Amino acid sequence: MEILKLISLLSAALTLIYGILVLSFIRGWHKLIYFTPINSEAKTKVSIIVAARNEENNITKTIEDLIAQQYPKRLTEIIIIDDHSTDCTAEIVLSYSDRGVKLIKLNEDRALNSYKKKAIQTAIGTCIGDLIITTDADCRMGVNWLSTIVSLYEEKDFKMISSPVAYFQEKSFFERLQSLEFLYLIGLGASTIGNKQPSTCNGANLAYEKATFYEVGGFQGIDDLASGDDELLLHKIAAKYPDQIGFLKNREAIVYTHAKENLSAFIEQRKRWASKSTRYKNKAIIVLGVLIWIFNLSILGNFIAGLFFSGFLTVTFYQLLVKMILETLFLYDVTGFAKRRSLLILIPILNVLHILYMVYIGIAGNSGKYNWKGRMVR
Repeated sequence: MEILKLISLLSAALTLIYGILVLSFIRGWHKLIYFTPINSEAKTKVSIIVAARNEENNITKTIEDLIAQQYPKRLTEIIIIDDHSTDCTAEIVLSYSDRGVKLIKLNEDRALNSYKKKAIQTAIGTCIGDLIITTDADCRMGVNWLSTIVSLYEEKDFKMISSPVAYFQEKSFFERLQSLEFLYLIGLGASTIGNKQPSTCNGANLAYEKATFYEVGGFQGIDDLASGDDELLLHKIAAKYPDQIGFLKNREAIVYTHAKENLSAFIEQRKRWASKSTRYKNKAIIVLGVLIWIFNLSILGNFIAGLFFSGFLTVTFYQLLVKMILETLFLYDVTGFAKRRSLLILIPILNVLHILYMVYIGIAGNSGKYNWKGRMVR
């Protein structure tokens, strides 16, 4: 059939393009040299900023980890912004006031679409640090986390540093699948930084100069979108300083958080992340995302067609095979860095589920509203 030949050629082209992209990710990851801090006296004033909403079950452990950092207290400021919590989050933070933890209570009497950006911007407006480091109120980190970030900053003089985030303490098969998929995303963001084409990062472990934040206009122009306090800010800084964005490839710098407990919460999270793509100004990043989405759509389309015409199932099989081999090669390195290579056994299952998820999120994330922290936002 002529139609099968045509679709086979198109599918082969898309698979080739995807293969080139993944190979570029592998190349970018290997360009990042494992960072070994130099023992020198720290001199950078740092402000750690945490936006928190209804985190009474998690924030104590996060604060304890921040206080325990092996970095000079005289150079460290910890600011927690309470985003209209209805639980005991603010009271817990206040109980640490005698240990140097500052509480700011967000008090907005008008509805906003991005409370988190407002919280971070408010904290930056009052902080004393030259280097801003953001993390989340449900994150855990080792005692050398802060000193490792500052060491890279002082050695390389980057304007922004993206550092690794990983899931841990999984309680189910579903959460383990998320851990592997999340490492793919973290590795992808790191590799694009390695290739000097920064595309994505995670606000749970992000550092940037306060002066640079103001120099690029802060969140101005992106403050009407609920998400994007990390990725869209990265794009603004990268546009002005394309060679001064770094990724911290060091295990001491990993921040740990938890995967979503159920499918509904996972979908809402990924819709929120995908919603940022509507505001990308870098055309190369848009093209990258579209190509990956079309490739996954082609696999799904070929499989559906194969239910009626068996020839399409052969095309689907070869696309899946190439996808799985290439992603295994990429994830072998990334999971090795995170010391989670045991997750690689999940790749065949994740590969199939990832196609369905990518196609759906690509549409749902760019249309309508989603739930975030008990609020409906867009």
